[in-house]
Amino acid sequence: MTRHEVYDAVVAGGGPAGAVAALVLARAGRHVAIVDDPPAPAAGAHKVGESLPSAAAPLLRDLNLWPDSTAPHLRSTGMYVSWGSPVLHERGPVQDPYGAGWQLDRLRFDAFLREAAHAAGAEPLRGRAMDAVDDGPGLRLLVRQEHGTRQLRCAWAVDATGRRATLGRRRAVRRRQDRLVAAHALMSRQNGSCDGESDREARTVVEAVPGGWWYTTLTPVGRIVAHLTDPDLADPRLRTPDGFLGAALRTRYIGARLTAGDLAGPPTPRWSTAHGLRLTPYGGRGWIAAGDAALAFDPLSSQGILTALHGGARAGLAVALCLAGAPPRPVLASYTDFLDGVAAAYVRHHVEAYTTETRWPELPFWQRRGAVRPRDGQGARE
Repeated sequence: MTRHEVYDAVVAGGGPAGAVAALVLARAGRHVAIVDDPPAPAAGAHKVGESLPSAAAPLLRDLNLWPDSTAPHLRSTGMYVSWGSPVLHERGPVQDPYGAGWQLDRLRFDAFLREAAHAAGAEPLRGRAMDAVDDGPGLRLLVRQEHGTRQLRCAWAVDATGRRATLGRRRAVRRRQDRLVAAHALMSRQNGSCDGESDREARTVVEAVPGGWWYTTLTPVGRIVAHLTDPDLADPRLRTPDGFLGAALRTRYIGARLTAGDLAGPPTPRWSTAHGLRLTPYGGRGWIAAGDAALAFDPLSSQGILTALHGGARAGLAVALCLAGAPPRPVLASYTDFLDGVAAAYVRHHVEAYTTETRWPELPFWQRRGAVRPRDGQGARE
């Protein structure tokens, strides 16, 4: 069965970037839909990418999402870092000009942003965007749903499909920074508690190791533990619950956080791509990419959600301006300048961070990241 509907704009993806883009468009009075297929609520469910810097507060205030957007989440109390040295160094929120940030329940945070967009008038459509076809003056968006394909006609489409960049990858070039992947798991306790009552150390811990690095942080749904490495360097045992837990416990500092309470059992690890990605260009005739679809970061930066929020707001504003009659070329050029500036700063900080770790210069993981980067920071074409 095929159905057709007409919108001013369709946002593909309901993460932070997509939800904020839809929110901005709906508040501008545009007929907009969010196409998303969020996971059903489940015990122990989690989503990585849980750090929200306090620099997000001004934007959330401007969007009238403050303080409700952060009220249910944990306030970050700083970090302990073993990087470039076996000694654990403390980095407190006093070093951040905006103060303490938050450790999010990402599923709850994303749902809050989608609900705000829906309340503003953005229509929720369950499904997954598969492609966008040029269709005269606009686009025809193909959406896969449980009972068939739905076709949505729109003047503009926002690709907020995350690292998949479902729409943008067919219209632009994607370049990856490296091949970083993350193995991650949510730890649970024998008493069934996932609320941190038996684990009160809220500081994030980051620990460099010969084959990559680990981090652990406490969130409202429990303690997340992740190992970052390259696929060809990953120990196959990391794919098993016992292997992942054993590797985590063998670290010097991460393991100490895990033995602070009695673990209910080995967690089931999940794997995610974690390398930097960049789309070139970020938009074109009738489409624009936002969030990880446009620019994705290595998790070491802790800037992914912040950039997604800003990028989503700017993408929504850009589309609203074009729908109001502004020439697309200068609007997209302004959006490109913003993301190019973010990308340049990210690449600079990324190089500085990884070259600070000098203990294992002969080992592949660190050798690869100590190499000179391309001047444009774009990396290898996918």
